[in-house]
Amino acid sequence: MNSSELPEKLSAIIVDDELFGRENLRQIFTTYCPEVEVLGLADSVVNAMNLVETLHPDVVFLDINMPGLDGFDFLEEYENRNFMIVFVSAHDEFGIRALKAGAEDYILKPINIKEIKQSVKKLIMLRNKALDVKPHQDTNKLVIPASHGFHVLIIDEVMRLEADGCYTNIFLKDGKKSLVSRTLKEFEETLPKEKFFRVHKSHLINLAFIKDYSNLSGSFVTMTDGSKVDISRRKAPEFIHKIKKLLKSV
Repeated sequence: MNSSELPEKLSAIIVDDELFGRENLRQIFTTYCPEVEVLGLADSVVNAMNLVETLHPDVVFLDINMPGLDGFDFLEEYENRNFMIVFVSAHDEFGIRALKAGAEDYILKPINIKEIKQSVKKLIMLRNKALDVKPHQDTNKLVIPASHGFHVLIIDEVMRLEADGCYTNIFLKDGKKSLVSRTLKEFEETLPKEKFFRVHKSHLINLAFIKDYSNLSGSFVTMTDGSKVDISRRKAPEFIHKIKKLLKSV
């Protein structure tokens, strides 16, 4: 993608448990930053996760102190996110922690117009740089290392992956299993997100191989080979939303 094809708008969602905080930031964007297109507003982390899954924003402007799950809890849910995060908070003591956690920027309330405009400019540059260098990938093949060289797997034949320390077990639909010296996070970054979902810190599953889902005595899915995979409490809402969306598209 060359520079003339890069999108001019920066799509965003705003997350703040206070109505004034949400509406005030949206009005600031409308008045001073027309290059920001606000796709939606959320008053909680769970609602924000649903909006991210549905709207696919370029950036999430996120408050930190919220009832229940806070801004850092939201950030922890996305080890490999394809959107940027800007914390917007009245508490300056969280700034260093936010940047160390991987946020692209940190803005203090009350919001300074010059500061928010500079942040938006920075975000657009980061987004366009990422789009401009995004490599072409064969989305149906997965290359994994082997003692003698490498194997090429067909992605649609991968049922699930399970972490084993710094290694990952790959389970195929034909019953074969491979132990690979790569972390689960590396595979999460490689595999297509429309097909695979990380339901737990130790499990990444191919949604096409789900047989059923249960929330009795904890959440888990049963795969078509009969294996049961736990779903973490934090991942459950996003997982259910993703499955509902997938079923609607069938």
